[in-house]
Amino acid sequence: MISSPSSLVKVKNIAEKFRFPSQVTQIREYGQGNINHTYLVTLDDEKAFILQRINTQVFQQPELVMANMGILSEHIEQKLQEQPLTHNSRWECPSIVLTQDGADYHICDAGNFWRVISFISNSQCFETITNAEQASEVGYGLGRFHSLVSDLPISKLADTLEGFHITPNYLQDYQRVLAETTITSSLESNYCQEFIKDRADWVDILENAKGQGILQLRTIHGDPKINNIMFDCDRQKAIAMIDLDTVKPGLVHYDIGDCLRSGCNLLGEETKQWQEVSFDIELAKAILEGYFEIAQGFLTTNDYQYIYDAIALIAFELGLRFFTDYLAGNVYFKVNYPEHNLMRALVQFQLTASIESQEKLLRQIIACY
Repeated sequence: MISSPSSLVKVKNIAEKFRFPSQVTQIREYGQGNINHTYLVTLDDEKAFILQRINTQVFQQPELVMANMGILSEHIEQKLQEQPLTHNSRWECPSIVLTQDGADYHICDAGNFWRVISFISNSQCFETITNAEQASEVGYGLGRFHSLVSDLPISKLADTLEGFHITPNYLQDYQRVLAETTITSSLESNYCQEFIKDRADWVDILENAKGQGILQLRTIHGDPKINNIMFDCDRQKAIAMIDLDTVKPGLVHYDIGDCLRSGCNLLGEETKQWQEVSFDIELAKAILEGYFEIAQGFLTTNDYQYIYDAIALIAFELGLRFFTDYLAGNVYFKVNYPEHNLMRALVQFQLTASIESQEKLLRQIIACY
């Protein structure tokens, strides 16, 4: 929805609650995010900042999101001072702009939660990967982020999305909804049910390893889709990870799996041609090579042993969540038609099957490191 002139005046009044280094000259809506409402604020010296109204239905404790972000950015800035970059001369972390009162957020008269963060200038992101060099940079970007936060104690961070990526919990939700729902039989629905049933004994593989102390919790991004990795416009190198609201304690495997899930399905998760979906092994190889270039410094032998499972599991998990929401009446994910979440589930399950069919190749790539 395009903001009216009067609403932009209200937004400008909110922007004036923050300590910008010079005068605000322009505010306009920015981006296509589905969670927060975002504006680009331009100053008279042409510097830009991001002003956002946080969706408090998704982030029910937004003050903890801001606390996490402050801790993260401070840690990364310190690490960048201590460790000079070798692969790339530029890496940035969005930083928080304080309010006139010295707070890291502002609550307006309407009760909305607002924040301002720095803008990554001369940068761009991509919705799809177009070549192996770009894929390698995506992997490098995630690896650089993980490397910078690998020694950030998780005790300092709040878990702002409890239960996120805990696949056994999603399976329990599915089984509950399935038991409570009268399902209209169809080839697609029956296929999804059988697909889930065949893998039900496998979904706890990462959580079991975590529970046994084989895998350790670390600081993770939480939503490392390829369009959350920013590239320098001139050099086409990864220079930042954005959308840090989901930063939390977790397994790096969640991030690795999600990055490859989003990057190696060239048809995307919204395609209706679900039977043609495949996992591009060459792009996966390039992403992993870029990632391992940096990640070798902090990954353990045990970590490597579960990377293949993470790649397959996160794609399966998203399909499970889509199908559960379809059965529940489309109550969580936004849909454009009644079978939208069913189609999304089929896409993810087909992607999972393609990953499984290339298990040997993926394990060979991982074993090289």
